[in-house]
Amino acid sequence: MTAHPPVAAPRTRGRSRRAVTSFAAVSVLISSAALAGCAQQRDDDVYTVMNSSTDETYHRWDAEAMARCGKRLGVTVEQQSVPASQVMTKALRMASSKSLPDIVQFDASEMPTFAEAGGLVDLRTLGLGTEDVPEGIVDFGSYEGTYYGAARSVNTLALFYNKDILDEAGVKVPTTWEELRQAAKKLTRGKRYGLALSAGGAEDGVFQFTPFMWSNGGDETDLDSPEVVEALDYWKALLQDGSLSKSTVNWTQADVNDQFMAGNAAMMINGPWQVETLNTKKSLHWEIAQIPVPERGADSVGPLGGAVLTVPDTGDTEREKTAGRIVACLASEEEQLTYALNSWMVPANEKTAAEWRERVPELDALADQVAAARSRTAKLGAGWSGVSLALQSAFQSALTGQSSEAALKRAQQRATSGN
Repeated sequence: MTAHPPVAAPRTRGRSRRAVTSFAAVSVLISSAALAGCAQQRDDDVYTVMNSSTDETYHRWDAEAMARCGKRLGVTVEQQSVPASQVMTKALRMASSKSLPDIVQFDASEMPTFAEAGGLVDLRTLGLGTEDVPEGIVDFGSYEGTYYGAARSVNTLALFYNKDILDEAGVKVPTTWEELRQAAKKLTRGKRYGLALSAGGAEDGVFQFTPFMWSNGGDETDLDSPEVVEALDYWKALLQDGSLSKSTVNWTQADVNDQFMAGNAAMMINGPWQVETLNTKKSLHWEIAQIPVPERGADSVGPLGGAVLTVPDTGDTEREKTAGRIVACLASEEEQLTYALNSWMVPANEKTAAEWRERVPELDALADQVAAARSRTAKLGAGWSGVSLALQSAFQSALTGQSSEAALKRAQQRATSGN
């Protein structure tokens, strides 16, 4: 999810003070516990995976995959699911009580915080390789060059559009910012907005802003650069045109999907996790395209999203090795394809992704978008959280009246100082 120092002074780069404090707290919790998960009495043949699969269908898919892998490896793999917002805090509590699970599935944007504190095992030392995994996805599961997290699948954002509405209005699928703006204007009629997106004060909004920031040449290390200001000004222009609802500043990505399904938006920025819900409305004929770019021919660079499977450093090397084999099984080509076909995500393995494209051609544009996508934490690591919070505040200010430049100057100051 604020003025610079005086112009003559050098700009400070790196983590916010808030993020550093967070890292220090994590380090203390982990080191004081000595990560001695083995201190808890464990069944030698039972291994636990903590994840955020609280949704019934995802929980079932994961349980089935764990049962298959457990059978292959001759162990029992049990699933412990908690809400996504609680994975990190619960992992920290379990570290302090010496009861860490054998595997933790972190959101990739949170994984660096645990890794920086020394809480994770290098997966390469457990025999996991990264052959046939694109560099961007390897980076997605890495911290400072060490591979800590194996992704089964990844996601990103795309432009979803109501084909019937666009056809009726004679509007072509937009590919540039100008085309998107004009299309959104034309498609805005009565209670229907031309476009829906999330600009809420949470990570959802930041996730949705990154394609506009990155495709315009902006960067999370320089939040008030002309490129980032221009990207936020573009959002403001859509709002001023009346093509976006004023409620955009409060919407989550789930809210955006609800509006699209209800016919209150002709297009939306969203991800493949909405496909299962979209498909429940048989009268809705939707398709997807890459997110439009500032100028024709530019790369549409979106954010990689998803989770990674990690092995906590519990001090029990034998259990860690078996946990590594479980991760390798869950992230195998066969399991990746099964999971991706269930969840509509894109497999992390290139060969598997090619087969996935053939099986779900309607999402081909998503695979193209993933190919150019990058990790939010690639440049800042665990420091991303401070930048995200600063951007969230900037959206709220800029979209409710403040200039984009002023809002982003304040965001840069917050990201630099932590205040």
